[in-house]
Amino acid sequence: MKLLLIFSSIILCYSTVFGQDNYDSELIPSNLKNRANATIRNEETVVDMRSPDNVMLSVKKAITVYNKNGENDARLVLFYDKNTAIKSIKGEVYNASGILTKKFSQSNFSDESAADGFSLFVDSRVKHYLPSENIYPYTIVYNYEIRYKQNLIIRDWVPQTADDISVEKSSYTFICKPTDELRIKAQNFAEKPEEQINEKQKTLIWKISNMAAVKPEPFSPDRDTHQTTIKIAAKEFTYYNHKGSYTNWQELGKWVYDDLLKTRKTLAPATVELIKDLVKNEKTDTDKARKIYQYMQDKTRYISVQIGIGGFQPVSAADVDRLGYGDCKALVNYMQSLLDVVGIDSYYCVVEAGNQKASLDPTYASMVQGNHIILCMPLKGDTTWLECTNQKIPFGFLSTFTDDRTVLACTADGGKLLKTPKLSTENNQQIRNGTITIFPNGDAKGNIKTVFKGSQYDNNEEIIGKPFTEQQKLLTDVYNIDNINFSAVNYVQKKDINPEVIENIAISIRSYAAINNGRMFIKINAFNTQNAVTEVRNRTQPVYINRGFTDEDTIVYNLPDEVMTNILPENDKKYKTVFGEYTMKASLEGKKLTYYRKLVMNDGTFPASSYAEFYKFITDVNSADGLKIILNLKK
Repeated sequence: MKLLLIFSSIILCYSTVFGQDNYDSELIPSNLKNRANATIRNEETVVDMRSPDNVMLSVKKAITVYNKNGENDARLVLFYDKNTAIKSIKGEVYNASGILTKKFSQSNFSDESAADGFSLFVDSRVKHYLPSENIYPYTIVYNYEIRYKQNLIIRDWVPQTADDISVEKSSYTFICKPTDELRIKAQNFAEKPEEQINEKQKTLIWKISNMAAVKPEPFSPDRDTHQTTIKIAAKEFTYYNHKGSYTNWQELGKWVYDDLLKTRKTLAPATVELIKDLVKNEKTDTDKARKIYQYMQDKTRYISVQIGIGGFQPVSAADVDRLGYGDCKALVNYMQSLLDVVGIDSYYCVVEAGNQKASLDPTYASMVQGNHIILCMPLKGDTTWLECTNQKIPFGFLSTFTDDRTVLACTADGGKLLKTPKLSTENNQQIRNGTITIFPNGDAKGNIKTVFKGSQYDNNEEIIGKPFTEQQKLLTDVYNIDNINFSAVNYVQKKDINPEVIENIAISIRSYAAINNGRMFIKINAFNTQNAVTEVRNRTQPVYINRGFTDEDTIVYNLPDEVMTNILPENDKKYKTVFGEYTMKASLEGKKLTYYRKLVMNDGTFPASSYAEFYKFITDVNSADGLKIILNLKK
């Protein structure tokens, strides 16, 4: 009997150890190691929507890190607040052979405020953990559970979050009541989920395996537009005791207006009278709006406010008026309330802001889309858009932060999808004219005037208004030329609906032209050169150019008397493709060398097969931009 017990114990021990996942890194298929800095061995995500105000998220994730570049993929970051409770966290670290070397729990996590440095109120906190391993590869395993008191925002499934991560196995399980109405958006995932249903619950399971890491391709669309994703939105929802239902953008916009905005617009009687008096002499709605916008810019400043429902609901217009600050929601709501005083209609619009254009998905309404608020005024025949968080931006100008994308207008009649104006290639201008004198020793001195318009209007925002010494330092980075010095800097801003900035600089450049063996070598385009791009064979992603532009440069070089006025060799270049056009000319008249360059780059999405043509075009431009003129010197 004793021998039998010992044998049974051995069998139990054997099955316990070897029944666990084996994290030996040698077991990872070789194709998953190729181009990968880390491999997700297994990730199991379970979302259990027990009720609209009780959603449980359980995650088990094991990831093997191969090198320091994969280190950040091993980090776990969890946000929580009064509406989100972290129920448990535990984890383990295994060495390359899959041997357990460390265990950790919630007490090992750093716990900090999620304040971003410019938020006034933030009730969100963050726990984060990064293993301090320095021997690669290693595997880290996380197990955590979070309870949400809302179902307006449901965790997406994104099995492969970056190009340099491969995935061995990943699954996403969603559990709800059989009667719950859901909208599901699958991207780059054609298979139907496994479905299990009984009288108590419905379970949907998505699985994927063997996703190899991929080599990043330059000028590709944003990864969010093509990565494998499952998104889920519930029709009936709860969020911070606010309840509602929606199945489309019209219904969602209606809920935002009725539940979050309508009661936040009241202003003090004194403010109402002040605004009426402010615009009493203005003849048109546009002129009235411009004056009110300037008043709002002068009176307020942007500061983030994110407390509970405040993540979606603005602070009241009366509070902004009294305090003089607010976040994007509050400032747009305040501006809208001021316009209401004089009978000017406007729309509170949700937008996904950022220099990379991103539109709301017209086919799938959800509250997780959009990170910023702007204002639209549908003036008769002249729709005008306002950015309310920037005290310097011109009236009616959105800049690259929110141009050319689909947004949600929240109105009394419901949500409407609108398109913000596009900053076009022909209007995104940088026009430069300069006169440079080159001295016999190769030093140069001169003046350059540059006009920036459209998307290039903000090119110098960081420099304008800074002390002269700081401007000199910043311009040295902009004009990346050895030995350049700025003796004068001046900016003039024209702030209208099509704004421009005029930059005037006086420069000197030591040893600009090289002198060697009786000849002078001049790089005639030092101020605006096109960077080279990487050659890519067997490309898979389309070629994406986010924003077009037009650059035009005319530089006149006054040459020293010592230069012999040779006839220049033929150096003119002209290229034209679907991606853009390039023209370069150099001419010599007496002691005056004139250089002209124009580059037009078109925005758009082009087939992957066209990358070879794009690569050749950019390579040709880069080569032409490096042209050096060689002139003989008198002996």
